[in-house]
Amino acid sequence: MRLVIARCSVDYAGRLSAHLPEAVRLIMVKADGCVAIHADGGAYKPLNWMNAPNTIADNGDHWVVTNPKDETLTIRLHEVLSDTEYEFGDDPGLSKDGVEAHLQELLAAAPEVMENGLRLVRREYPTAIGPVDLLCRDSADQVVAIEVKRRGEIDGVEQLTRYIERLHHDSSLGEVRGMFVAQVIKPQARVLAESRGFVCVEVDYDALRGLAPDELRLF
Repeated sequence: MRLVIARCSVDYAGRLSAHLPEAVRLIMVKADGCVAIHADGGAYKPLNWMNAPNTIADNGDHWVVTNPKDETLTIRLHEVLSDTEYEFGDDPGLSKDGVEAHLQELLAAAPEVMENGLRLVRREYPTAIGPVDLLCRDSADQVVAIEVKRRGEIDGVEQLTRYIERLHHDSSLGEVRGMFVAQVIKPQARVLAESRGFVCVEVDYDALRGLAPDELRLF
């Protein structure tokens, strides 16, 4: 990973245009080609970014990042304060907690509870950026990428978005649609997911485990 702290300005050109005026920011370039520009605040979300695959033309005082859709991110470096690179190596990925892992297992065994006609292709379907929880096909034989969470939040939607972008590079899969599944989906996450064409499904973990509705529970 390359981390550059610089006084910079940024211009995006593509489906729309956006401009970040000159200021000190962190520019993060990941090994897979993702580029993200961060301010000193605002939690995890960058001010602007370009997901992989990209080509990065380093012209000294400015970079031009271009993706296959011909969208460009032009970063003008007015003053470089720090420029460092680190080798991270392979990442084992996020370990799911017991409930989330079991929920994925239960849904893999009964995919029709998420949608009629859904059938499992594979659990933990591999991509270059990590495994898709469940890869299924629907009643029309379209591929469905499914992200399973205990609590459905915005970061889970972003994760599913990245997976689908990677799956679209595999022409053998055809068109891939997304499904975001959780016990509870936060309203903001639902709005974001549906704006990206994903189906949102809330599931009852206890019902999947075969518990009767009136069975007494400690929690």
